[in-house]
Formats: sequence, structure tokens, C-alpha cells
Amino acid sequence: MPKSPDRLRLASYNLHKCRGMTGPHAPERNLRVIAELDADVIALQEVDFRFGARPEALPRKLIEKTTGMVPAPFLGTGENSLGWHGQTILLRPELRDKAEIRRLPLPGIEPRGALVLRLPGLTVVAVHLGLMRSSRRAQLSRIIAQSRRIGHDRMALTGDFNEWHDSRGLEALEALRVITPGPSWPAPFPRLRYDRFAVSRSIEVLDCGVLDNEMARAASDHLPVWADLAVDAHEEVPRGYQPARVTSRIPGEDGAAGAD
Repeated sequence: MPKSPDRLRLASYNLHKCRGMTGPHAPERNLRVIAELDADVIALQEVDFRFGARPEALPRKLIEKTTGMVPAPFLGTGENSLGWHGQTILLRPELRDKAEIRRLPLPGIEPRGALVLRLPGLTVVAVHLGLMRSSRRAQLSRIIAQSRRIGHDRMALTGDFNEWHDSRGLEALEALRVITPGPSWPAPFPRLRYDRFAVSRSIEVLDCGVLDNEMARAASDHLPVWADLAVDAHEEVPRGYQPARVTSRIPGEDGAAGAD
């Protein structure tokens, strides 16, 4: 659908390695779901297989043809990986020239990391938080502590929070507005609100929801979530905004295994 200049649709979707609930591997279903979301920016989780060289589970050669979107440019976990720690961000091609992306290592028992996409009107932080609440708290605290350095004052955090509680474990996000569109897991009979947004209070959330249809329930164990934000990713760069170069390698992180 046509977008007005001040409306940006942000989405998040855990692909579950494109296996549905139990298999087989069928990425064409996930690509159809992504296309139906009609997002400007989408954070994806579990885009790579978990073991060995962690090759891509979502074929990159089909992404633009099927969805009209392109992956944000960064080096993944390995030569054949689409993501870093299983994550990638897709965006509209017209946003790519103004986008900067970097990787942010996160603490915790499992190896985890966030992706930071910086656009002139918005900083998007894509996450797949840990399985233990203590790790999730530490990971969110790290992101908030780094927020001034990684972007400007319009930030949207999104992804699979792995947190079923509506407030417990999210204490570090007190300065942001937490948006939970609805139950998104497990996809065939969604009950838990794992997939969320947390946005700066200066950002107006125009609408939000969960994409729940027959295809989405078959394509992954998560349903995708979306939020329409009143921001313009094409606007002039805010005062004080210092774009970072694209970070392709992080000292000490080369060769580190990702977690799903």
C-alpha cells in the first residue's frame, strides 16, 4: 500500500529457520508472509541454520524478487550466512543508500547480539534476546546504556524478546514505550507475547498488529508483528547525528558462533 512521507511500517518476524512448526524447510512460505506485511523495515530472526557453517535458511537470491525488499549490508556470522547471531534486517531499496548498520555484541550465557540500523529519521535496534531472564535484563541494559552512542533520540527496538511477562524482565526499557501488538507464539494457537516493540516517547505509534492468517500460522512457530510509526526515514539528518561507518567486523567476535 502507498506510504505517506511521515509513516513508516516496522515489522519483526522470527522465521524459525523457515521450517514451520515441524518442517519441512519451505522458505517460500516465509517470503510470502514478509511480502504481505508490506513493511518498510523488518527485523528477522533465525534466518540461518544453527549448526556447522550456519548457512542461510532464507535464500537471499529470492528476497528482492519475492518481497521487494533488500538485506541491510553487513557481514554475517559466516561466508554463507545471511544473518549475525541468526538475525538480519530487510528494508525498502530506496532506504538503503541512507542506511548505516552496525553489530552490537550483547552479554549473557548464550552468544547474542543486536543489529543497529541507522536511518536519518530513526534508529532501529533488532534483537533476539536470550532464553534466561537474567540474560535478557543484561542485554536490554546494554542496549539502553549504548543508546546515545548507537543512534539519535528516535529509537525503535524490536524483535523476539523471549519474554512472556508484560513487565517483568523489561525494567531497562522504562524510558521507552513498550508496544505489544498481541499474542504471537506459538503460531498455530498464539498465546504468548514474545514479539514486541519499544519506542522512544517522541515517536507516535499510529497502529500496530499481529499478522495472523493461515499462511503465517504454517510458515513459522512465530507470527510476525508490525507497527506503523510517525517518522520519515527520508528526512534531513537530525542535528547532532553522526553516522557511523558500516561495521563489518568486531574485534574479538570473528568466528564466534551465533545463538538462536
